[in-house]
Amino acid sequence: MFRKVLIANRGEIALRVISACREMGIRTVAVYSEADRNSLHVRFADEAICIGPPRSAESYLNVPAVISAAEIADVDAIHPGYGLLSENANFAEVCRASNVKFIGPPPEVMRLMGEKSTARQTMKKAGVPILPGSDGVVESEGDALEWAKSVGYPVILKAVAGGGGRGMRICRNADELPGLFQQASSEAAGAFGNGDLYMEKFIERPRHIEFQVLADEHGNVLTLGERECSIQRRHQKLIEEAPSLMVTPKMRADLGGTIQKCLKNIGYWNAGTIEFLLDEDGKIYFIEMNTRIQVEHCVTEMVTGIDLVKAQLRIAAGEKLSSIVTAPVVMIGHAIECRINAEHPEKFTPSAGKITVFNVPGGNGVRVDTAQYAEGVVPSYYDSLIAKLICHGKDREEAVARMQRALSQFVVQGIHTSIPLHQRIFEDAEFQAGKFDTKFLERFFERQGKPPEVITEGGHFDPNEPIRVGGKIHA
Repeated sequence: MFRKVLIANRGEIALRVISACREMGIRTVAVYSEADRNSLHVRFADEAICIGPPRSAESYLNVPAVISAAEIADVDAIHPGYGLLSENANFAEVCRASNVKFIGPPPEVMRLMGEKSTARQTMKKAGVPILPGSDGVVESEGDALEWAKSVGYPVILKAVAGGGGRGMRICRNADELPGLFQQASSEAAGAFGNGDLYMEKFIERPRHIEFQVLADEHGNVLTLGERECSIQRRHQKLIEEAPSLMVTPKMRADLGGTIQKCLKNIGYWNAGTIEFLLDEDGKIYFIEMNTRIQVEHCVTEMVTGIDLVKAQLRIAAGEKLSSIVTAPVVMIGHAIECRINAEHPEKFTPSAGKITVFNVPGGNGVRVDTAQYAEGVVPSYYDSLIAKLICHGKDREEAVARMQRALSQFVVQGIHTSIPLHQRIFEDAEFQAGKFDTKFLERFFERQGKPPEVITEGGHFDPNEPIRVGGKIHA
């Protein structure tokens, strides 16, 4: 096992990895920007090294700075977390050249599955169903028009190197396609340094399903069931749960077996997630693979009892899956995760600043992953995620009720958060009945006639609102 691991990330995922390492007796090294000097991942790591100014490009994305920190601290391995450098194949190669173990898949496989059009073809060859679309990169507006004509409108343009909804445009007719092609390409070039696009048939009301996988360096692959991530805004996930209400045991077993064969053939190892769209007829289609740990890995941990971060570390240290997962994978009960973001719940604008009150809920079946605290500062330079609230119950009904209770006890003041929006979603009859898809939020707002109203109870939408306890106001 590793003696010392550097965590090339920040926030709650850095703290999550530090916690797993601490339980395994592994020393940790945190890297941080000047904006994160007082962050909890810096405080709780065994060592901490400042790697640059607040901007990510000058700190967390600065490969020479990260590698220099690894060399100074004399670490055995680097855990990239999610986002930032986690899917950067060049970084994985630099780690290899520096004799530092990259806790993730090999760079060759990261490139293969990281380029979306190549990943589509790889999955297609393995027998995984994919959406009708282009065979690879669409070179021009003219090629895009030809593909759209053969596939049939509506279609969706996607960035080859993209994610998170950037470089993505839905096109419903030939007249608007050239303009949308240029918009998507320009946005992709700005966001990822690569303006290449590919095209797929667009499904109007899909559900977003993803399968968690673990694979060791000895050719063994294991699927750990699925998660449902259909509650999204602008392709950004807000709520995730496991298992999905729409995935049957047969579908889970059949698709899991196909995924295992595919990943074994390409030499994949460590954690990963295969993402699919499920249409209204129950047909499922591959869309992409994330070659890293996911934000929502916690819901899989809650229903399977498997610590995915510890599994990542043990796989990277050369262990076989059979010694890590010693019993058949069974999903017990139901788990739901809410991503708590520092943003205005009506305008969806980021809300940076100092947190004056921070009270997290607890109790049976409640988990909070966060690196925030009272008097801490949410910087304006990074992703708005400040916490993940995960609730587990014997079934979905109990998990929903537990989440409603936990949200009402999650108090954040000094900044705006998405807690009020989550509260409204969990009160919605369609959500409670499991009747949703990726367009749920659009219909949700339409039913209300406007975005969610201001809520001061529980989520404390107004940062100046005093804390309410038992109906009494406490200044």
